[in-house]
Amino acid sequence: MSRPGQPSRGRGGPGGRGAQRSPARQGPPPRVRRVGSGLGGDVVEGRRAVIELLRGQRQVRNVVMGLELESSPQLDEIERLCAKRNVPIELVGKGRLESTATTESHQGVVAFAKAVTPVDLEQLLKGKRTPFLLIPAGVTDPRNLGSMLRSAEGAGVTGVILARHRAAHLSPTVCKVAAGAVEHLRFTEVGGIPAAIEQLSKMGVTTIGLAGEAKQSLYDLPLGHGPVAIVVGGEEKGLPPLVQRRCTASVSLPQLGKVESLNAGVAAGIALYEVARQRLVAG
Repeated sequence: MSRPGQPSRGRGGPGGRGAQRSPARQGPPPRVRRVGSGLGGDVVEGRRAVIELLRGQRQVRNVVMGLELESSPQLDEIERLCAKRNVPIELVGKGRLESTATTESHQGVVAFAKAVTPVDLEQLLKGKRTPFLLIPAGVTDPRNLGSMLRSAEGAGVTGVILARHRAAHLSPTVCKVAAGAVEHLRFTEVGGIPAAIEQLSKMGVTTIGLAGEAKQSLYDLPLGHGPVAIVVGGEEKGLPPLVQRRCTASVSLPQLGKVESLNAGVAAGIALYEVARQRLVAG
C-alpha cells in the first residue's frame, strides 16, 4: 500500500514490466541550484547514485522521478528508501523532468540534497584504516573526476583532496559517473594542491605523482604499508610542475602500445588499484 505523498504502483505489481507510476504529491517545480561555492553534491542524478545517496547519511530534500518510467528493481528501491526516510517523491512529465535534470543520462531520477560537507586535512588522516588518499591536481573534466572517485571508492581510498579553484567539483555529472561513490568518501577542499602536498609530507604521507615522462615505474615502488596519496594531473597539461616537485616521487605507468599517455581517469584507476593490490598482499 502506498504512503500518502508517495507514488502508487501501476498495474503489474512491483517490478512488473510496463507498470507505470501514478502521480504523487503535486507542488511547485523543484529549483535546481547550480553548484557554485563549496564541494557541491547537492544535485544527484542517475538511479545508482540516488540509491546510494538515500542509503547514506546526507539530508535529502526531495526526489523527482519521471511519471512514465517502466517499473524496475532500482526504481522500486528508490521508492522504498524514500518511504523509509520520509523523503517526498514528485512524479513529473518528460518535459519537466528534462528541464529539472542537468545531465543527459539522469535515467529519469533527480535528487536534491544537502551539499557534501568537507573535513579538515588533519581529520582526513584520522580513522581506523591507514590513510590512502586521492589528489586530483588540475582535473577539470567532470567525467574523469567521476571515474576517479568510483575507482577510489572501490580501491579503498579513505579520502579525496580537491582544489577550491580551477578544478572539477561534485557536479551532477561527477556524481552520476561516480555511481554513488561520493556517499562513501570523505573530502577535503584546499586553496592550493602544492601546499597541501607539502603539509601531507610533513605529516608522514608518501605522495606519489603520476607523470608520463617519469623514469621510475609505479610498479617498482613499495606501497603496501604506510600512508599514501596518489596525485593525478589534468587532462591536457598533466601534473603541474610545482605539484610534481612537491611529491615524494614521480612515477609513470609502463605502456606497451604507441599511444603516448592514458586518460586521466584510467591512469588514476590503475594506480589506485596497484596500491590496493600491494596492501592486500602485505596484509
